[in-house]
Amino acid sequence: MPEGTVTSRQVVLARYIQGLPTPEDFRLETVELPLPGAGELRVRTLYATVDPGTLTRLGGRASYAPPLAVGDVIAGAVVGEVVDSRSERFAPGERVVGSWGWREAAVVEARGLRKVVAGPEPVSAELGVFGIPGLTAYFGILELGRPRAGETVLVSSAAGAVGSVAGQVALQQGARVVGIAGGPAKCRWLVEELGFDVALDHRAESDLAAAIRRVCPEGVGVFLDNVGGAVLDAAIPSMALRGRVVLSGVVSEYGVPPEQRSGLKNTGHFITHRLRMEGFVVFDYAERFTEARAALGRWIQEGKLRYREHVVEGLEAAPAAFAGLFRGENFGRMLVRVSPPETRGA
Repeated sequence: MPEGTVTSRQVVLARYIQGLPTPEDFRLETVELPLPGAGELRVRTLYATVDPGTLTRLGGRASYAPPLAVGDVIAGAVVGEVVDSRSERFAPGERVVGSWGWREAAVVEARGLRKVVAGPEPVSAELGVFGIPGLTAYFGILELGRPRAGETVLVSSAAGAVGSVAGQVALQQGARVVGIAGGPAKCRWLVEELGFDVALDHRAESDLAAAIRRVCPEGVGVFLDNVGGAVLDAAIPSMALRGRVVLSGVVSEYGVPPEQRSGLKNTGHFITHRLRMEGFVVFDYAERFTEARAALGRWIQEGKLRYREHVVEGLEAAPAAFAGLFRGENFGRMLVRVSPPETRGA
């Protein structure tokens, strides 16, 4: 290998995934990096995201994003540090957010990167509360759900990165908030730390629909759903008149063939109770991301918003962490710490 050559490890798709993922579906490999060209940067990755939605791209079929091919680097949002720059917009040492995926380092175009403005929160927050999960929660509640004071807001996967923020945003609108999570530790955190009014442990409930009716006696005004399938169907009978169902994810259906999905049985409630159900992709609101990040940051500083990160160490841990998402092993935003930060506050 020539002197001065830079190499990087990366995780690629080893085979198409037809069901739920396993670590064997991925491969760790080492590649040589080219020198940055005009308008390019060499970056080292600090943190990489582990997102359940990525599974929709790993089976060889298109969704709202094109599928990855076998041998492609696993896609995902990352935050990194500029090592070498041939762009006037970025200087070595600056932090940037991009989408170069599960790599220790990469040469990327400066176009499309976002510079991280130093603040009181750690840089990892750029991928969680200030990233796609936090933005999804913000717009899902405030623009689609629009809860009124006193309404009940129900949130599924409530201890996750989207659900935990969504519930707290709803609380600030004066809503009563009920979360659905898996396990007593997550439920305690929602109520005791985040201020949710009630938390349902779906693993402890033999009849989730009955449990939702029990804790939402006046009906659910807004349901922000990250799960889909049986959880969504269980919530529909408890929706109040003119309730709003906001779909931000369907994690229960990722990796499940269409013919094996549970589907919806309680659709008649949409007619009798004049319900509205709407899905969205957060990039629809890209022009307002700065506004949302400012609001989220202000609420954190005011003590009105808390978040939690589940960090695993090392790029090689990413495949197992990804598989664990579908068993509910994460508690908060799942991230991989790829390169240890070199400066205080990272």
